Amino acid sequence: MTGPPLLFYDLGSPYAYLAVERAAHVLGAPPDLRPVLLGAIFAARGHGSWSATPRRDAGMAEVERRAAAYGLPPLRWPGDWPPNTLAAMRAAVWADREGRGAAFARTAFRHAFAEGADLADPRVLADIATAVGLDGSALAGAIASRDVKDDLRARPRSAASRPSRSATACSTATTASTKRQDFVAPERRRPSRAS
Repeated sequence: MTGPPLLFYDLGSPYAYLAVERAAHVLGAPPDLRPVLLGAIFAARGHGSWSATPRRDAGMAEVERRAAAYGLPPLRWPGDWPPNTLAAMRAAVWADREGRGAAFARTAFRHAFAEGADLADPRVLADIATAVGLDGSALAGAIASRDVKDDLRARPRSAASRPSRSATACSTATTASTKRQDFVAPERRRPSRAS
């Protein structure tokens, strides 16, 4: 018997936000959410985000269109998006280790993309941690720990070594073949009505 589908995400990715919000419905089961550094995946691919290209405005409009089509709240882009989410991703690893990873991820995504909060702000991260039942005052020490840093650094390799039933919302959502689904999990997708 296999476990739940895996969904790798980066908290700076609006496509990952869309995927996390819709994953249980699209996949038919809640996925196991796994934080992964998008920057490391970009480095391995040899190119970066569409947010740093002339396609930025069109990409943002597309994400806004999708959020509306999916019935999600209107997007409120964090100022200076994309922010540096390294601390947020370390916090996500810490929350995952503490058994609150999915709640932290969903809450952080909503703070960032539905409320426009800056996930580079340690106070925002501490508030999110507290809101999901973690000790917000322990956040600073946790994200500074070598163990959490090393764990986050190793996750892109772990994601790349997974079978195709895992989804990498933050890295593959921007390719032409996956924009239609927001993430890739072909074996778990429900058949379309046309099928």
